[in-house]
Amino acid sequence: MPEVALGEHRKYGYQLAKTGIEGLDEIIGGLLRGRTYLVTGETGTGKTLFSLTFLINGAERGEPGIYVLVDEEYDDFLNGAYDFGWDLEKYLNSGSLQILTLMPDFVERMRNKPAETVVMSIVDNIARYARQIGAKRLVIDPVAPLVVNEGDVAWTREYIKSLIINLEKRIGTTNIIVSEIPTGSTSLSRFGVEEFLAAGVFVLGIERVGSEFVRTLFLRKMRWRPVPPGLYEFEIVRGKGIVVKGKLSQRRF
Repeated sequence: MPEVALGEHRKYGYQLAKTGIEGLDEIIGGLLRGRTYLVTGETGTGKTLFSLTFLINGAERGEPGIYVLVDEEYDDFLNGAYDFGWDLEKYLNSGSLQILTLMPDFVERMRNKPAETVVMSIVDNIARYARQIGAKRLVIDPVAPLVVNEGDVAWTREYIKSLIINLEKRIGTTNIIVSEIPTGSTSLSRFGVEEFLAAGVFVLGIERVGSEFVRTLFLRKMRWRPVPPGLYEFEIVRGKGIVVKGKLSQRRF
């Protein structure tokens, strides 16, 4: 058997999924449909709101989405969204949004099992719900608690690679995975591998500019898109979510 083979000839090219995030699509054009993007940053930088803005805008555009809620209680999440100006029950009742939560014993049940076994368990469950609502978008927030053997570097790399590949090949949604950066760290992700496998990387931050602090979005990576790296200012607006204002270097003081 040959180790390599000729690729099958077919019509190529990605379609774009608009994020619906005000000011962002004008910069990047949209996300490659069926690919996975990393939203990363220190605590309190707006990662969850970024991800939820993406799903809500998808629901409004007729693209159902799934939010895999890993480290927050279901009711707390809905209450927080409601206070922010988003009534998620409207989307839940219409079938345009599904919120999945992690079973309490998941980590213990999966510990020391092969990476592929853990990935299949996660993807099989997500796929079942995705088929039910015809999901086009998916968020996993955050991905770290799903890495049940994080002390094993080789296992972690194999696991994250397999997770991203199977999400894209078996479910076909446009995905956001959320990763936390320890405060003060210069890394781009929790495990140092997510950014290499993702089609794009959004780094959220908070920077001091003069006498005030501003929220920033660094476009670190946009695969197959003619988008130069850039640092942008954004705001969090109640009832709207993330609003990108423009390049930080063009900010008026």
